[in-house]
Amino acid sequence: MTAGALLEVDDLAVHLPIGRSLLRAVDGVSLSIGRGETLGLIGESGSGKTTIGRAILRRAPVMRGRIRFDGVDITRLAGEPLRRLRRRMQPVMQDPYASLNPRMTIGDIVREPLEVHGLAADRAAARAKVASMLRLVGLPEDAAGRYPHAFSGGQRQRIGIARALTLEPDLIVADEPVSALDVSIRAQIVNLMQELQQRLGTAYLFIAHDLVVVRHISHRIAILYCGQIVETASREAIYGNPRHPYTEALLSAILTPLPARQRVRGRIVLKGEIPNPTNVPTGCRFHTRCPYVEERCRIEAPPFEEKAPGHWAACWLR
Repeated sequence: MTAGALLEVDDLAVHLPIGRSLLRAVDGVSLSIGRGETLGLIGESGSGKTTIGRAILRRAPVMRGRIRFDGVDITRLAGEPLRRLRRRMQPVMQDPYASLNPRMTIGDIVREPLEVHGLAADRAAARAKVASMLRLVGLPEDAAGRYPHAFSGGQRQRIGIARALTLEPDLIVADEPVSALDVSIRAQIVNLMQELQQRLGTAYLFIAHDLVVVRHISHRIAILYCGQIVETASREAIYGNPRHPYTEALLSAILTPLPARQRVRGRIVLKGEIPNPTNVPTGCRFHTRCPYVEERCRIEAPPFEEKAPGHWAACWLR
C-alpha cells in the first residue's frame, strides 16, 4: 500500500451466486491510489474490472477484504454515512448515450447531484454552478437548456464528467470512459481529464482495455487477470520492462507503425479464452494460456512479490 493513500483496497473479494455455482468475479485484489494520482486498471472483458470499480463505490457486495477511503474503513458503511461518502467518490460511465436521462435537460442533469446532497443554496446558485461546470468541460453555458439528443458522443461524455465533478469529489471511478467514442474523440476526452486532474487534484481509477489510452493517462498501472491482479508498477516500468507473461502478451497486441518493433512484440500470442470465473484453474490462473508454463504453475499459485522497487508481479519464472 502507498503511504498516505487516498484509497486502499486490501484482499478484496466479490463472489456472486450463479445458480448452484459461485462466480469469483474478484478474488483477492489489493491496490491503492494516492491523492491526485491515476491508477490504470487493465484487463480483458470478464476479468473483473467493472466489479472492482462498483465495489469501491459500494455498489457491489464485498464478500471479503477491506476498503479504506481517506483513512476510514468504508467496507460496511451504510445509511447516511454512505450517502455523505458518495459526495467524495463519483463514477463516469462507459456509455455516454445510456448514462444521461433523455427526458432531462443538461442543466437538470448536472444540477441533480447538488439537489440530492442538499448543496444548492438556491436556484441562482445552482444555475451558476451548472454554468461553471459546463465551462470547465468545454461546453457553452447555453447547453444547459438543451437535451442529450442534441449532443455528440464526445459532448455527452463531457456532460457526464461535469456531472461527476459537480460535487468536487476526491476520487472518480472512470469505467471505460472513452471506449464508446470515435478514435478521433478519445484523445480529446483523455486530455480533458488530465487537464481537470491538474487543476482540481482529483484522483482517478481509470478502467480500460485500451493499453494506448491507459499509458497516456496513468501514473501507475495494475494488470488484472481472472479476478486477480498479476502485475502493478509505474507506467514506465509496465511498458518498458513487464514482469508477467500476460502483460507481455497484452503489450504484444499493440499495433505499431514500425514493422520491426511489431515483430519483436508479437512473440507472445494468447490462445484460448479467459477462464470461467465459476471454475477457476488451480495454481496460477494464467497457466492455461501461458507459453512458459511449468508443472509448478499448474499446482501452486505464485505469490504477489516485489520484483523491483515499486514493481510487483505474481509469476514463478520472473
